[in-house]
Amino acid sequence: MPFQRPKKREPVGESGLFEYAVGTLARKMRTVRDLRRLMRARAEPGDLGEQAMDAVIARLIDLKYLSDTRFAADYTRLRKENEKFGKRRVQQDLAQKGISKDLITSTIATAYDDVDEVALARSYCEKKRMKQPSGVDYKKETVRIMNRLLRAGFSSTSIFKLLRTWNVNPPVEETDELDSEGLPDF
Repeated sequence: MPFQRPKKREPVGESGLFEYAVGTLARKMRTVRDLRRLMRARAEPGDLGEQAMDAVIARLIDLKYLSDTRFAADYTRLRKENEKFGKRRVQQDLAQKGISKDLITSTIATAYDDVDEVALARSYCEKKRMKQPSGVDYKKETVRIMNRLLRAGFSSTSIFKLLRTWNVNPPVEETDELDSEGLPDF
């Protein structure tokens, strides 16, 4: 059967949790909260499991395998350089990952202090192959671009500056030249 329930695993002790945590961290960098959530499914229920998880997390921190500070710095750098996301998006993502507000604030401040947000928004548009709004539906295209840039974490002021450099103006409708009497000029 393709959708069988997974077999119930026997709870493991501290050594089993440590091996599981090291394997998990070898595959993907995680926060303390993420790792604790993953270990909870394998740990013994109750206080005994909580103590084992605390001991494993303390040991991983001592071995420098687990660090929320390093996670936040690397995550911010990768999202800024590779994905070209703005401050707000990275800040929200870090909060979802369980990073403390103070750490988020300091990490974002150091990563984005020398970044020109308009240039970053422009590079985001180039990466996503977004074109200048034009044509009959330029208003809809402009709104679509603005919403996309807002979701990418850019401030509204930087979005408006970018759109001003694109010279987003309504197209002039072509009308026939009329003479002084209101008749078409032939």
